[in-house]
Amino acid sequence: MPDSTQSDLHVSWSDYHLLIEKLAAQIYRSDWQFNQIVCLAKGGLRVGDVLARIFDMPLAILSTSSYRSGSQSRSTLVFSKDLTMTTLNLGSHVLLVDDLVDSGVTLQKAIPWLDLHYGFYIEEVRTAVLWYKACSVIKPDYYVNYLEHNPWIHQPFEKYEKMEPSELLKLPE
Repeated sequence: MPDSTQSDLHVSWSDYHLLIEKLAAQIYRSDWQFNQIVCLAKGGLRVGDVLARIFDMPLAILSTSSYRSGSQSRSTLVFSKDLTMTTLNLGSHVLLVDDLVDSGVTLQKAIPWLDLHYGFYIEEVRTAVLWYKACSVIKPDYYVNYLEHNPWIHQPFEKYEKMEPSELLKLPE
């Protein structure tokens, strides 16, 4: 795993998947019984998907956005109007998942959003991320790596943010 003292942290696909598995192990060891996973999209989609498969739990998606596409600068935080889910109701013990807490504002504001829209169903919410940066305003319940020096994290799927569809025509058939 790359050193968190770097100004940038580059993560490979294999490291990324290993982190998700370590997060799953940590959640399992806690013995907390949850019945719903809510992931924050886009960053938490892959994490939420794998956790939902490992724990065989329903997955709901709350679409959020706080970064401009292809940029390291934050813009206004936006939440979708509703959750996307395949269950009739939201579970009572919710694992709220994202890839990381940078400022922590998205995760921090998602909890009252869930309470406002689905509070009738929810008894408890716990949070889980792969990376927890020191600059975050919220400490997640579960995290794999604490990053004291707040590096910018380069995740393996970033290349798609700058890829044009026409580039795919260059792939071998």
